[in-house]
Amino acid sequence: MTSTGVEIVGNDPTTNSLRDGNGFMRITRLRLLASDVSRSVSFFRDVLELPAAGNSIQVGWSEIQLMPAVEDVPCGVHLAFNVPYVRFDAAVAWLKARAPLQRDTQDNDCFVHEGWQSRSVYFDGPDNAVLELIGRRRLEHPSGARPFGGADLSCLSEVGVPSSDVEGTVAEAAWTIGVGTIGSASSSFAAIGDDEGVLIAVDPSRTWFPQHRQLPSARGLEIWVSGAKSPGTMSDADHGWKVRAR
Repeated sequence: MTSTGVEIVGNDPTTNSLRDGNGFMRITRLRLLASDVSRSVSFFRDVLELPAAGNSIQVGWSEIQLMPAVEDVPCGVHLAFNVPYVRFDAAVAWLKARAPLQRDTQDNDCFVHEGWQSRSVYFDGPDNAVLELIGRRRLEHPSGARPFGGADLSCLSEVGVPSSDVEGTVAEAAWTIGVGTIGSASSSFAAIGDDEGVLIAVDPSRTWFPQHRQLPSARGLEIWVSGAKSPGTMSDADHGWKVRAR
């Protein structure tokens, strides 16, 4: 832990540079089940200052469609939102005024991921979701002089997808939609995509960083992506998620 409460996460095998040949995958739409759609809309609209119309939330070029859960609610969904790297400190100050930050066991609440060239903070969302603001140095962003706000969240850039065969999911993504990974994949973790759109494939027994108290869930999630090299559909019947590339 540094004097500013920032933890530097080192270069492990899952946090290397982007592989050559990745396209620029973007998550354009997410269907997300909610135990209380109205409460979830209020969170995204009032806490994160994102535009809302009915059950639809707009995050830059990404849309989140909130749908009522008929059966089990997917508690433990992970979503990340890109913010300008050069405005990350302003993003943290803005978020701290609106929601408690998650901390690790050493009381860090900001994290530098060296291999990803990024900085992150994590916070709770509706239905025990693990949400993240992430600034990625590899992306270009205007600095801007206005106060930081929800309009500075440029997109939904990560969705967690549990898989009992992470390496098989990586192979399926490469074969079906022509998308590789950020860094190397392991048997329990892989980041499929690039800095603008990532599917975080994780073993279902691997708890979410940084608090390690929430198991991943994605039941009922449908994810639409653009920029993949090939159109196609991936799905995981055991864990209830589907990805559509077009």
